[in-house]
Amino acid sequence: MTDTPPPEPKSETSLLDRFNPGWAALVVSLLALILAASPFVPGGMTQPVRSALLNNPEILREASTRLQQQESAALQQAARAAISQHLTTLNQDPRDPAIGPHNARVTVVQFFDYRCPYCKQVAEPFMQLVEANPDVRFVFKEWPILDRDEPLSEYAARAALAAWHQGRYPAVHQALMSAQTIDQVSVDAILAANGVDMTRARADIANAETGQHLTDIMTLARNIGLSGTPTFIVNGELVNARSTDDLQAAIDAAQSGA
Repeated sequence: MTDTPPPEPKSETSLLDRFNPGWAALVVSLLALILAASPFVPGGMTQPVRSALLNNPEILREASTRLQQQESAALQQAARAAISQHLTTLNQDPRDPAIGPHNARVTVVQFFDYRCPYCKQVAEPFMQLVEANPDVRFVFKEWPILDRDEPLSEYAARAALAAWHQGRYPAVHQALMSAQTIDQVSVDAILAANGVDMTRARADIANAETGQHLTDIMTLARNIGLSGTPTFIVNGELVNARSTDDLQAAIDAAQSGA
């Protein structure tokens, strides 16, 4: 196993949910902006502003939504810039499992962990999306970030890469995503059940090159500012995918050049 210590476990929420600030922080920011632009009245808020907020509390919700949109746009722009610096490694690392044409016009990259509940939830519909888009390249970034005391996610990622080397990746990937338990025994059973040569697999699992591959994925994720799994990137754009419908919309937009 790699000697790199795993990071703290991350949230498995959607990208937008991970980025949004709290309601209280938004309200404080809003009030600060209002007060900064209003005449000061000793002892409290200006009466017109106070009256407006009391009589129209929906203003706060509207302003909160606007602030969230602005922050999301800023984060998206920052992510786009970071991703552009690492686009080749992101889309075309020959070590990564991938499905679809190498020269596809659209590339979808997924960062995931086999113990991430939301990754498991979207796994089956995601593979249906792969089947529905044969002209799109789908890249699978094994990113085991949920390990703490035992490298269980890492072992599963190493095993999946071993299956990739034997042409057995899709079936093993789906079986790992469907598994209720992820440990060495259950992972080995999945490999064997899907026709993986276990002697070769054990050698690949323990191989230093496999560990380096996972370390490189970890470094890439940090360099482009990712914070949790699953994360989806379509043609260099982070996608707030609450469902595969959102991903399909992003694929369609990328296909049309929108």
